[in-house]
Amino acid sequence: MTRSWGRRRAQEAGGALDRYAYAFLAGGRRRVVESAVVALTEQGALSLRATRLRPTGAVQSTHAVEYAVIAACPRSKRVQEVIDTVGRSQPLDDLARQLVCLGLLSGRRQRTTRAGRRLLAAAASEGSLPRYVVEGPAVLATGPVRHGLLSATPIPDGLGRTLRRMGKALDDDHGSSTDSAPGGGIGCGGSSGGD
Repeated sequence: MTRSWGRRRAQEAGGALDRYAYAFLAGGRRRVVESAVVALTEQGALSLRATRLRPTGAVQSTHAVEYAVIAACPRSKRVQEVIDTVGRSQPLDDLARQLVCLGLLSGRRQRTTRAGRRLLAAAASEGSLPRYVVEGPAVLATGPVRHGLLSATPIPDGLGRTLRRMGKALDDDHGSSTDSAPGGGIGCGGSSGGD
């Protein structure tokens, strides 16, 4: 009985969800911000050139996610910085909380549930959503928006630390050996060829 009630609640929520809720179900926080960037560049509120977002000031948005994107780049910012900033913002937390309450996202890891996948598939088959919301920026026409969003790839957090650790390991192997000769070379026993 509870299961059918949960399904009914998720199906009824389908009419109440906007494109950013569907973007969250399709690709998480990053897809929501990418969809907002595409929508704002189509409206003329943002300009995207060479992975930098610049506001044009032409259109003011009323949606909380779009407002957060515009507020995140007051002058000119890299796309990845905007994605990171807005991805941790309050409007996206509120959106995630709403989807969890509807049973469309799991609570802790925020993965799409079976009901969320069904709802997303139904909306995608109706054709009521732009393709970039469901499939991401790779389906956009070739141009500065597609290039700017696809080249804004996140750098893994642990990569710098790992590279430093590997460098130190190599330095330790070559620099502080106990077999080294006083002249700086490696001692192998025997003389160095002098008198």
